[in-house]
Amino acid sequence: MNDSKNIRIALTKGRLEKDTAALFEKAGYNVEMLRNKGRRLIIEIPETGIEVVLAKAADVITYVEHGVCDMGVVGKDTIDEHQGSFFEVCDLGFGKCKFALAGRKGENFYEGFGVKTIATKYPNVTRRFFEAKGMDVDIVKIEGSVELAPLLGLSHGIVDIVETGTTLKENGLEVYEDVSPISARVIVNPVSMKLKKAAIEKIVAQMEQHRGE
Repeated sequence: MNDSKNIRIALTKGRLEKDTAALFEKAGYNVEMLRNKGRRLIIEIPETGIEVVLAKAADVITYVEHGVCDMGVVGKDTIDEHQGSFFEVCDLGFGKCKFALAGRKGENFYEGFGVKTIATKYPNVTRRFFEAKGMDVDIVKIEGSVELAPLLGLSHGIVDIVETGTTLKENGLEVYEDVSPISARVIVNPVSMKLKKAAIEKIVAQMEQHRGE
């Protein structure tokens, strides 16, 4: 458990980190040290009692769940895939995209009675989606370009993150069905929420106030 009086926030490296820094700046925080961090992974925001930890998305959840970070900013995709013991308290509205079921253009994914094979980087999201439909599917975990799987005949379809759909189109694929929306969310450790309630609620309120500006 992070016992200090400070609030430690884990940010997902990359675009969500930059978008969160911009949000903090709108809220009046001095984020210069965060923008010019160099290779540092732990950065203090001056005169706020806030300490920022930069991590990969799945690790943000791990750090918050284990209490070494009080709060985290992470995509709904990571939350849905990994789940865990934390509160999801706020939708920040940036980093918007979606999970979608996709495959070869012009094919009817749902026709026929055989068990379908789905390739994905997100087996848990995929399993729950098809369980809700009452469908049995074989799931193949892919680490790289999941679009290759239906093109090579490995799968009947894919479940993946879609932002513009350009990559799908350029590879002769199309979205069959939306699975769920994705955006950046604030998560909070349950123990931190009890011990540091006022400080955490203040930060969340500031983020909510300035999101979308």
